[in-house]
Amino acid sequence: MKKYLKLLRVEQWVKNLFVFLPVFFSGKIVDADLFSKSCLAFIIFSFTASTIYILNDYMDIELDRKHPEKCKRPLASGAIAKGTAIGIFVFLLLLVSGLTGYLGIVKGMDLEEFSVVIITYFIINILYTFKLKHIAIVDICIIATGFVLRVLAGGFITGIMVSQWAILLTFVLALVLAIGKRRGELINAQINGKTRKALDGYNVQFADIALSISCTLAIICYLMFTLSPEVQQKFHPRIFYTVIFVVFAFLRYLQQTLVYNKTESPTKIIYKDHYIQVTMLLWLFAFLLTIYLKK
Repeated sequence: MKKYLKLLRVEQWVKNLFVFLPVFFSGKIVDADLFSKSCLAFIIFSFTASTIYILNDYMDIELDRKHPEKCKRPLASGAIAKGTAIGIFVFLLLLVSGLTGYLGIVKGMDLEEFSVVIITYFIINILYTFKLKHIAIVDICIIATGFVLRVLAGGFITGIMVSQWAILLTFVLALVLAIGKRRGELINAQINGKTRKALDGYNVQFADIALSISCTLAIICYLMFTLSPEVQQKFHPRIFYTVIFVVFAFLRYLQQTLVYNKTESPTKIIYKDHYIQVTMLLWLFAFLLTIYLKK
């Protein structure tokens, strides 16, 4: 069972929690109907993402076998046969189509825009798997776009409008994650050799600059989000002060990356660094206190 969960990359489903952002930032996450719709979006997006992971692993079997860590993946290691993987891929596609159709036809939910987002995500990632992941800068922009689509999916299925600043924040935050991962791969490539063609278009100096720019943009976007008239009116002007936690978290991440030269992906650093974890919890507490106890 464990090998099938690894094939689906269930641990990566945490990225799909971005579909909950619209209902969270709207202050309506306690609304049972909206929360259940967000859960459905999470499930559908997770299954769709898993089809992409399977296809990506299938296409990269030979390259993964040469990688010190990716060689342990189910397809690269031979734990799961190619035919079995293709069967699971087709089953997930049918499951996503059937579940979306059921919700739209039987439950009467308006899923037209949501379906467009899911199809767009699938097509873009198919192109990414076959070609775009080999083109530097384009590859990280595709990854960032995927996170934006997650947020839009959550907005469309719940009928909650996502602000422009929230979309931009999502995009640049995802850029930070993507660039940080590329930087780690560049450092490791100096020891084990390059395992990704797109790395030819990067170097550590460029990654450091791009990472610093992206972190700065993320802070600015969050600041502008908290200062936007609709957010100020909807919640409370003091929501602006939560930017303090955001600034500290990004500075800590840059310190870990640029000063201590941590080569892990940003998500791994977040899992390990207690300072960032505490800061995120404090931000969450402050944000919840502001939007849910605004009176």
